[in-house]
Amino acid sequence: MLDEEQPDWVVVQGDTATAMSGALAAYYRKILVAHVEAGLRSGNIHHPWPEEVNRKIIGSMAALHFAPTDTAAAALLRENVDPAAVHVTGNTVIDALHWITAKIEKQPELASDLAPLEARFAGKRIIGVTSHRRENFGGGMEGIAEAIRQLASRGDVAMIFPVHLNPNVHKVMYEALAGVDNVALIEPLDYPNFARLLDICTLMLADSGGVQEEAPALGKPVLVMRETTERPEGVEAGTAKLVGTDADLIVAEANQLLDDQQAYDEMARAHNPFGDGKTASRILELLALD
Repeated sequence: MLDEEQPDWVVVQGDTATAMSGALAAYYRKILVAHVEAGLRSGNIHHPWPEEVNRKIIGSMAALHFAPTDTAAAALLRENVDPAAVHVTGNTVIDALHWITAKIEKQPELASDLAPLEARFAGKRIIGVTSHRRENFGGGMEGIAEAIRQLASRGDVAMIFPVHLNPNVHKVMYEALAGVDNVALIEPLDYPNFARLLDICTLMLADSGGVQEEAPALGKPVLVMRETTERPEGVEAGTAKLVGTDADLIVAEANQLLDDQQAYDEMARAHNPFGDGKTASRILELLALD
């Protein structure tokens, strides 16, 4: 496709293997690469694995780096990236969230899949859960499952968990949680319905990177079930807290948010540092200028 179209730019987003491969394919053809969500660093090449190295590889080839935050931009400058090539734009994930929530307001049927669960759990506070991180496979997943089981024993909460299809997640969670009261293990959600989950939940338990940005945009605290994060801005701002995969710690931190209104409000009202919904327009302007 690159040989046929001969584009001026290839734009890659994030830190997946496809993003890294797309950047390499462009570089081998001497096509300029622009990296959206540039500069995220945990400082540990095994956490997250392999994403930390994927994004460093992309960064070594990119001609333009669209960093979501000042912290991400500073990480690139420490790696001797040309300052003229680094631009703080916010992250497109916030644009997408604002776009889809506005669309759902006009077309509620786009996000109606959760309606039966909303009716089933009426009167309970919803805790949303996501988990898929490779470094959590094994004991980490077991700790997360145990935390969910303990939290579900509260009479005032319900857990909605779109379960990742990877057997390292799916098998563990269904063996540990199938049939547990107040836990709904469901198929992965499309984006409108996932945005609806973020909207109706009280808080999120997640090892996802994107959720650390999305949930605070809707005023929802995130307990990050990881030991490190490439998004320290959220932790520093107070919108997210690292809790690892120890069941006791996850339960303790979740219970504090559920039982202490001041602690909850401090996280829910903290400023989201990841963007204002205008990232895409900034990126377009920068690409047009170059």
